[in-house]
Amino acid sequence: MRVVGRRVRWRWYGEVVLEGGLALRMTGDAAKWLRPEDQVRLATEFKKPLLGFDEYTLQGSFPIWPLFSREVAHVREGPLGGEAYRYRLRAREAMYEADFEAIAELEQYHYASEKEVVALWSCPRCGRTLQANSKPLCPCGGEARLKEIKGSTPASRFLLLELVERLPFEPRIVGYLRLDPPIPRMHRRTPKGLERDIRERIFPPDWFHPTYEGGLDWESALDRVHTAAARIARVVVHPDYRSEGFGSLLVRLALEWVRERAAPEGRREKHLVYTIAQMARYHPFFEKVGFRYLFDTASGRPVLFYPLTGEAEDYLERFLREDPYARAHGGRLFFSRFTPLQGLPGPIRLLGVYKAYRNHLDLSDLSPDVQEALSAFGVRARILERAVLRGADLEIPPKSVVVLAGASGAGKTTLLRLLLGEPPDAGEVVVPPGRRVGYIPGEREMELGEEPILERLYQKPMYTSKPP
Repeated sequence: MRVVGRRVRWRWYGEVVLEGGLALRMTGDAAKWLRPEDQVRLATEFKKPLLGFDEYTLQGSFPIWPLFSREVAHVREGPLGGEAYRYRLRAREAMYEADFEAIAELEQYHYASEKEVVALWSCPRCGRTLQANSKPLCPCGGEARLKEIKGSTPASRFLLLELVERLPFEPRIVGYLRLDPPIPRMHRRTPKGLERDIRERIFPPDWFHPTYEGGLDWESALDRVHTAAARIARVVVHPDYRSEGFGSLLVRLALEWVRERAAPEGRREKHLVYTIAQMARYHPFFEKVGFRYLFDTASGRPVLFYPLTGEAEDYLERFLREDPYARAHGGRLFFSRFTPLQGLPGPIRLLGVYKAYRNHLDLSDLSPDVQEALSAFGVRARILERAVLRGADLEIPPKSVVVLAGASGAGKTTLLRLLLGEPPDAGEVVVPPGRRVGYIPGEREMELGEEPILERLYQKPMYTSKPP
């Protein structure tokens, strides 16, 4: 069938009209990429002039409707290995108004400030446009509706990460990824100066052109887009879940989305996906997925590419092999600042260890009133003795992780003191030569100084000055 028109009202609502006057309801983010005269294949069981979201499937050069969706199990390993727990998650393209409101709420964790508001809202009662980070109430009393997420463009599409199983206090949406066409121009900064249009030196120019150029007539600008590349413009994870590996998971699922749907525009097979990400210098989640670092932009931000086809892989490897700057970094951007620790040459052993403590309880430093009150209950000077370890035997192999667990007073801290050099009352503590570091609250603590904790922790570990 032939497309004869489209109507885009909101990101979450639009219509496409096919020949014969048949109208299909879909998201505006999907409808905006269908042009008049495009050929599509429709499948439906209904015979009526208007089909709803759940009443049809649509195929063009690639699947169009229903939108991309995947359910995945994400395993979180424990500190000693093995499965600690698992999440049931769904990755799907944003579809409902509430989805985009959740995106705006997540966006503010990263980009909102006193000067930067992340979303524009429109009041349907009075027509006023409002700026706010979450859904506002208009001064006229009307409830505003999301108009646009600032920083995005009409060409942007959004992939959500949703908790399928969650507790009542957990958010429904725990992350999102924004996918865009390539930016129009990209230059490289080198020690010798600026190299213009660096992408087109590495890959075929038509992989990046014609792309979305913006302008007032955004619909015509969208109609011209026909690229073989996609750009990951944002990866945002809820603060409570940033240690769960959801960033890398979102990127992996986005690669599936691009392969299957040729997103964002769905008109041409994609050869590669790339991102411009300053955070990639400090967190390797893109490289964990398989992205390769190629160069820095003119503004100094790193650019990483992921080849989806063998042809793209060949171009990428040739550049890394032949370009003098690329040969120096070899496609790697992130290098850990932590040097490998030299393990102890042998096991730590406790052989028949006995350790007791003797404490003198003295009331003399207390105020007379407190002393009098304690004396009334028979509390006076006391000598308290307690055996904490009795004949303890323990062996800890090199390079192992051991967790001490027990009630207060069970001897956990006493054992740490022995390993740090405090002598036992009887028995033997054998610790092979090597570096020992231990922190005990209130006794041995890290000196953080007056600077911000993040700065102190950055400086504290021993790190290499050059990549290994």
